[in-house]
Amino acid sequence: MSTASFPEGFVWGVSTSAFQIEGATSTDGRGPSIWDVFSADRAEACDHYHRYPEDVRLMKDLGMAAYRFSVSWPRVLPDGSGKVNEAGLDFYDRLLDELLAAGITPYATLYHWDLPQAVEELGGWPSRDTARRFADYAAAVHHRLGDRVDTWFTLNEPWVAAFLGYSDGSHAPGRKSAAEAFRSAHHMMLAHGLAAQALRSGGAARVGTVLNISPVLTPAQVSDFGRQLSEEDAEAVARIDALANRQFLEPMLRGSYPAELLPIIERNGGLGHVRDGDLDIIAQPLDLLGVNYYSPSVVQAQPSEPASPAYPGSEGVLFCTIPTAVTAMGWPIVPNCLSLVLRRLSAEYPELDLMVTENGADFVDVVTGDGIHDVERISFVEEHLRALLSAVESGARVRGYLVWTLLDNFEWTEGYQRKFGLVHVDFATQKRRPKDSALWYRDVIRRNGLTETRPKRPTLETVAARSGVSRATVSRVVNGEASVSPEVRTAVMRAVKELGYVPNAAARSLVTRRTNAIALVLSVPRQGDALTAAVVQYVTSMLEGAGKQITLMLADTAESHRRIVQQAEARLVDGVVLLPPDRGDTLAERLSRTDVPIVLLGKPAVASLVPYVDVDNAGGAAAATEHLLASGRRRIGMICGPMDLVAVQDRLAGHRAALQRAGAQPLLALADLTRASGAAAARQLLGDEPALDAVFAATDQLAIGALQAARELGRRVPEDLAIVGFDDIDAASATTPGLTTVRVPLAEQALAVARLLLSRLEGRHTTSVVLPTRLVVRESG
Repeated sequence: MSTASFPEGFVWGVSTSAFQIEGATSTDGRGPSIWDVFSADRAEACDHYHRYPEDVRLMKDLGMAAYRFSVSWPRVLPDGSGKVNEAGLDFYDRLLDELLAAGITPYATLYHWDLPQAVEELGGWPSRDTARRFADYAAAVHHRLGDRVDTWFTLNEPWVAAFLGYSDGSHAPGRKSAAEAFRSAHHMMLAHGLAAQALRSGGAARVGTVLNISPVLTPAQVSDFGRQLSEEDAEAVARIDALANRQFLEPMLRGSYPAELLPIIERNGGLGHVRDGDLDIIAQPLDLLGVNYYSPSVVQAQPSEPASPAYPGSEGVLFCTIPTAVTAMGWPIVPNCLSLVLRRLSAEYPELDLMVTENGADFVDVVTGDGIHDVERISFVEEHLRALLSAVESGARVRGYLVWTLLDNFEWTEGYQRKFGLVHVDFATQKRRPKDSALWYRDVIRRNGLTETRPKRPTLETVAARSGVSRATVSRVVNGEASVSPEVRTAVMRAVKELGYVPNAAARSLVTRRTNAIALVLSVPRQGDALTAAVVQYVTSMLEGAGKQITLMLADTAESHRRIVQQAEARLVDGVVLLPPDRGDTLAERLSRTDVPIVLLGKPAVASLVPYVDVDNAGGAAAATEHLLASGRRRIGMICGPMDLVAVQDRLAGHRAALQRAGAQPLLALADLTRASGAAAARQLLGDEPALDAVFAATDQLAIGALQAARELGRRVPEDLAIVGFDDIDAASATTPGLTTVRVPLAEQALAVARLLLSRLEGRHTTSVVLPTRLVVRESG
């Protein structure tokens, strides 16, 4: 079979990071890092600290030529500076010797987000001194390990460490200050420059850094890179590109900040931290740029949009969800964007060598008796490698590709639930087990390329014909059903082995008759047409992309309920997406007895075995209430809405919990879902409690009614009365003043519903999904 070959000497391997795999967090003198303090889970991870010989053998067996690992700063310098912990460096000594004995080239990363907690307590990355401490740390590590490491990467993804750690607060150390984030970004780059100088003065052969680079596109450009943009969209794309990509590329590679970024930094804390000579230090010549690519950033102009906490200065830019295939993390899969990134970098920096240092995907892996058949991960890596090869053939200077990652590991804020590894890890026993993707990648490495044409894989029917049984019997064997006789099981497994069959979605389903029809059942919506529209758009797009036909059905009468159940009982549909009525009925329960896979949009009133997708209504309400309390409001009333709605019940529970933590008592008024009832409830609250200084409304419609009542009563918003809503409907940003509210992710809900149903159709274990909400602060609150 012909092969699409990569250049001679192309480097193949994997990447990991210390905190995610090493464990041994208090062993041999290691000090705590910011992630030890920030993380709720104890990161004993994969116990790589003790099991590294086994992991190196795995890499050798899989043919890896390169291993990119990170050194743990708190393992080497427990206090962040001062006396070196020799026992910590001893571990990396042993690891390097093991790698070199196995013929694997080590690539060392000095910082993969695990700042010593002692340094954080001295100011962390917003402090300039941290950059000098980092350079001293780099020199100490190189002094001990430099005789065996040729290539050194200073930092990994400084955008993540700076902006998720210091502005958004979702990563360690959990601070929420735009000014600190911009200072951190600058000081990380300064640390890179100082460390590069220290490494080179010590004799380092090659010095680089690793950036997460994502092309910034509008939704239309995702399928048409050349699409012309409006002036507004072009400005939005350029601004996010400056914040996410050029903020690091241009200082490091050109010695200057993007001109349009400087006013944003000035507005968010000033430019006093950028000193004369800094940019000369930052712009040390790079021998290699590591590129981490997972998915594009998709944006468009939307004037009313507040800034994202992760992107200070992004006011007026909407971060979009696109209707395309996604990983289990919800990240869109767009392989051609990797080619776009690599071509761009080689065009703008033509003398710079590149290496793809991270690329991989989280998917739900099913462990079976005959292996872990992660077909989706193989497809993901293969398609990205084809995109990479296309870039190389057009002149991109890409020298290697490192999969993220070797082992299922501790995935930061996601804990242990995310599976990016080529090798499965049972965290209870620490047993390693290569997945099909690991064996597939081994073959890619052996031939230094991909097959020119994708091989035609044996089908379920092929296995059934070879073993002389039905498709359903093959499915039952693959799924480990006990009802199959040992003789038949042996025959099927012999056929599977002989044919090299990899079980796919069809094999994991025991349904023998497929219609490829999905019923999208809509009730009369009470949460607003926007949610229904998102469901119809995104669910339909994703399911049709998976080869399904969508049948829209309205569930508004007893007769329509009977007809929908009959369709399912007759197996005229393969699955059902149900937008349940706001008030309870028995349709979901009746459908659950038909054995047709069902997914609900919205948490049901009664606990159900049927999985559902919803948003964190209680958490959103608590965040809104805590915001009011933090701004000094003490007499807070809530307009509840109909109490038989599950969402309203949860929002009330979150509001009560936040008040209880603050030692305050709830003040409640009931309403229906109209603006008029919101106005009436606000008048009631203000009449009962003249000292009321804030109102939290269960929906934006109720909050808009409260704004109207406040004006009528002569109450100034927000001076006399703060008002916060929930949902972030289109009208919320157009009120006077603009309505502070809780945003619910409409498109993400719809996409989660589609993914959940596809997982059920494929026979996977599924659980309900609750998506986070986000407080959007405007003038009213």
